[in-house]
Amino acid sequence: MNYKEQYNFWCTAPYFDENTKAELRRLSGDEKEIEDRFYRDLSFGTGGLRGVIGAGTNRMNLYTVRKATQGLANYIISEGGQEKGVAIAFDSRRMSPEFAEEAALCLAANGIKAYIFASLRPTPMLSFAVRELGCIAGIVITASHNPPEYNGYKVYWEDGAQITWPKDKEIIAEVNKVTDYAMVKTMPKADAEAAGLYQVIGSALDDRYMEELKKLTIHPKVIREMAKDIKIVYTPLHGTGNLPVRRVLRELGFQNVYVVPEQEQPDGDFPTVSYPNPEDPRAFTLALRLAESVDADIVLATDPDADRLGVYAKDTKSGNYMPFTGNMSGMILAQYILECRKETGTLPENGALVKTIVTTDMLNPLTEKYQVKLIEVLTGFKYIGEQIKFFEQQHTYRYLFGMEESYGCLPGTYARDKDAVSAVMVLCEAAAYYKKQGKTLWDRMTELYEEFGYFREGLETVTLKGLEGGQKIQQLMEQMRKHPAEEFAGLHVLEFRDYERNISKNMLTSEESGTGLPKSNVLYFRLENQSWCCARPSGTEPKIKFYMGVKGKSLSDSSEKLEALRKAVLAYAGL
Repeated sequence: MNYKEQYNFWCTAPYFDENTKAELRRLSGDEKEIEDRFYRDLSFGTGGLRGVIGAGTNRMNLYTVRKATQGLANYIISEGGQEKGVAIAFDSRRMSPEFAEEAALCLAANGIKAYIFASLRPTPMLSFAVRELGCIAGIVITASHNPPEYNGYKVYWEDGAQITWPKDKEIIAEVNKVTDYAMVKTMPKADAEAAGLYQVIGSALDDRYMEELKKLTIHPKVIREMAKDIKIVYTPLHGTGNLPVRRVLRELGFQNVYVVPEQEQPDGDFPTVSYPNPEDPRAFTLALRLAESVDADIVLATDPDADRLGVYAKDTKSGNYMPFTGNMSGMILAQYILECRKETGTLPENGALVKTIVTTDMLNPLTEKYQVKLIEVLTGFKYIGEQIKFFEQQHTYRYLFGMEESYGCLPGTYARDKDAVSAVMVLCEAAAYYKKQGKTLWDRMTELYEEFGYFREGLETVTLKGLEGGQKIQQLMEQMRKHPAEEFAGLHVLEFRDYERNISKNMLTSEESGTGLPKSNVLYFRLENQSWCCARPSGTEPKIKFYMGVKGKSLSDSSEKLEALRKAVLAYAGL
């Protein structure tokens, strides 16, 4: 059916509820909106679904969630994993509880037990629950840090990480086979409970999660010594982080934790922020105001599903609160873990750090200093989680830390996805450790720049919505793929990598080899002077992302070089 026929079908078929039909009838005459809602099925990508909430095949709603779950259920049954069950978590967004319950009832109707949290939980707790409960898979209903109109659906496998190749492609194939809504099963909640196929996850799992987090502390004595002196301002940005973050800090002994009152309670409308993203400085407006009033040492914000952490810390010289990028906060954590593990004699000989290809190269000299293996993976934290599985299966390395530039990291192996709750905990410990030495986290960051070099990174995101936008993004990637640049901002391209075609080309000798990583629609340019840039379309949103990094002689020098590279990259892409 074309988009108009799909629209008419949804408006008239008895399968769809009256609220859905009424919403669609109000669109009568708005051809552009109708086309956008029905020109395709909401794409089930390598991570799952993400889209605007509303009626239509290209929207997040009860029917698209149920359809995706039916495909997942079919795959689980084909793998013989139905007896293990599926864990389900959800965040504070609009319709998250409803979508979670719809997924649970679809699984139950297929004979697969659903374990569902009674209330909202951070995404990393879903990763932990999958492993703790011995489930075959997990589902988390969240759109992470997207605007309020979005929601999403992410799938995890039994190792606790988001699905990777080949499972992702196989599950996508099963989801795409569900072409008729009559193929989708569901059942009443009471019947599912009576059959033992719908079980609420109790508080014992929260306790176990906290136990695992507290095992990561390296200097508990320092925390106790500094607990009364260090001041922490925290905001959950109306999301899931409030209770677990406050609990772990309280149980470790931190006494001065100030939560932004206007942003404390969960609220899917995110009334105090236009964009609930800790990468956005505007999200810190209220937190910084509170920090000034209490003279805080650090200011922290987690995104709605509490897997990303944003940071500000005081500069001793100026007294100002300085923003950290995800690369900077990750670098502070990585350095602290390596430094203190070596200091306490707990740094293993076969230790490893894992980062994505678009994460700071500042980790290179750091890992060289501590003689730790550094492994690069594709963009997406699921590839970092996958490495932990490989380490365990192959008995190669001991995982120490993993990070990506987009404000995500994981300091332990209890979960297999980025965790802002544990990141808060370790960062507060680091802040206490350095405060005992008379330093703030910003002071320590400037020391690291002096030691390893002034590495700076940037990200430019271009949004191109609708059918035309998706075609434009595809055309941009093909244009860059066929005509790779030879220089950016006066920096010669030394190597060009096309991960889609598995080609790494030496631009000086024209020699080609493989990339060594899985196939992905990513283009990477390694430049002179330890600079680089990369282009990657989002798998879940109508966006194309341009990442870049430079190394300068000072913060101002690196900032100037980064701006020049940013302009050159956008000019090359014709944007």
